[in-house]
Amino acid sequence: MTAVPPAPIEYQLIGLAEDGGVGDLLAGLDQKQGRVRLQALISEWLRMENLVVLTGSGTSVSAGGKTMANLETAVFAAIEALPDIPASITPIIEARKNAVLLAAFDDDEPIGFEAWLSFVANALVVVESAGGPFSAVTWPSTPAPSVADLRWFVDRLRMAIFAECALSLPDTGLATSADKIAPHLAFLSKLVARDSNLGRTHLFTLNYDTLFEQALELLGVQYFDGFTGRASARFDPSVYGLDIYYPGEVAEGRVRRFDKFLHFYKLHGSIHWFEHGNEMRARHPDLAPFRSYAALTPQEKAGSLVSLAGGTPSVGILPTANKFAQTLTMPYAHLFRSFQVRLGIPQTFLLVLGYGFGDDHVSRIIENALMNPSLVMLVVEPNPNSAVIERIRRYKDLGKRAFVLCPTTDAFAAAPFKHATFDDFARTVMPDVQWLDDFLRLRRFEKQIASSTTSAEPGTETTNG
Repeated sequence: MTAVPPAPIEYQLIGLAEDGGVGDLLAGLDQKQGRVRLQALISEWLRMENLVVLTGSGTSVSAGGKTMANLETAVFAAIEALPDIPASITPIIEARKNAVLLAAFDDDEPIGFEAWLSFVANALVVVESAGGPFSAVTWPSTPAPSVADLRWFVDRLRMAIFAECALSLPDTGLATSADKIAPHLAFLSKLVARDSNLGRTHLFTLNYDTLFEQALELLGVQYFDGFTGRASARFDPSVYGLDIYYPGEVAEGRVRRFDKFLHFYKLHGSIHWFEHGNEMRARHPDLAPFRSYAALTPQEKAGSLVSLAGGTPSVGILPTANKFAQTLTMPYAHLFRSFQVRLGIPQTFLLVLGYGFGDDHVSRIIENALMNPSLVMLVVEPNPNSAVIERIRRYKDLGKRAFVLCPTTDAFAAAPFKHATFDDFARTVMPDVQWLDDFLRLRRFEKQIASSTTSAEPGTETTNG
C-alpha cells in the first residue's frame, strides 16, 4: 500500500527568508511540523521584553461586532429609517454613500467613517460656537442643515454607534477546552501567562466595545486603562506608570509582581466614556438590553433606538464633538503618544490582530516604529488576497522583521475565513497555558452549582423524621 502523505499546514508565515527575499517560512512542512515551528516562533516572540498588541474591529466580529464599513452601513440604515429624520440630513447621508461607491468604482480609498464623523461632529462645534472665527459651514447639498438638524444628526449617530457596539461576551461557561471558549478569554489568558519578570503587556485596541474589559474581569486579570476611581472613573494617565505587587500588607522587604496584569489602551475611545465638565469619565453601562439589537431590521432598530440609547453618555465614541483644542489633548493624544513610545522601546514584539491598516494615523506610527532595529511585528490576516500582505512585503525594506500569518490559498478556498482569524489564532495557534484549563474547570463547576441551585428552589419541600 502507498502511504498517504501528511496534509500540508493550512498557514503561511510570510516574512524574510534565508535567501534575503520574502517567502513562506512554513513552506514544505506538514500540519504537525508547521504548527510546531509556528508556535515555537510565537513563543519566542512572546518572550521579548516589551510586548505590544494592537487589535481592530476584526477581533469583535465573532461576538456580533462589525467591521468599520459594515458599521457605517448599519448606522446609516437605522438613521434613515427614523420617522423624524430632518429633510436636510438625508442628502448628507446620500452624499457620503455615493462618495464611498465612487471611490470603490475608481479603485480608490475614501476617507474613513471615523474621519467623516469628525467632520460632521466638528461642523456642529463650529455652528454652535459663539465668538469663533467661523460663522457657518457650507454644505454641498440643499437645503443646508440648521443647527437643530445637525444637533439631531450627531446625537442619532452617537446613539446608533453605541447600540451597534454594545456587545456582550458570549457565554462559554460549559466549554471543556480552549478551542471552545470565547476567543477573548483564550487570547487574554495566554497573553498574561508569560514570565512576570518580563515587561508588562500593553494591549491597544481601536474598538469602541467593551469585550476585552468583560473578558479581563471574568478571568480575574487586573488592568490599568488610564482611569482612576470606580463610581465615576476619571482619566488620569499617571496610572500607566504604576504596577501591582503582593503581598499587599508588606511595606518593605521581598515582594513579587502580580502575574495576571496588563496595561490597556482604547485609542479611539469607548462606549463607556463620557465627558463631565472638562474631564473624561468612564462608567460601564448595562448592556443586557442591547443583546438582541444587532439581529433587528433597520426599521426595528429605528423604533427602539432612542428608548435604548437615548440616555447614554455622548462623547466617548465621538471624540471630535469636543472643542477642537480638547480633541488634541487628553485622553486621545496621550494614548496615541503612548502607542508611539511603546513601539520605540528595544526588544519589542508587536502583535496585530483584526486590523486592516485603514487608519492612516495608526499605520504611520507602525511604519515609523519599524525603524526600531529590535522590533518584530506579526500581523494576523485571514485573507491571503488582502492588500495588507503586500503592505507587509514592502515593510521588509524598513525593518526586515515584519511577518504576516495568513491561510494558504488552498486552505482559504476550502474554508474562507476559518484560519488566521482572531478566534483561530487565540484558540488554536497561540501556545496553550495550564491555568486556562483550571479556569475552564472552575467555570463548569460554577455553572453546575448554579443549575442545581435553580432546579432545587421551586417547590422544594423538606421533611423531618
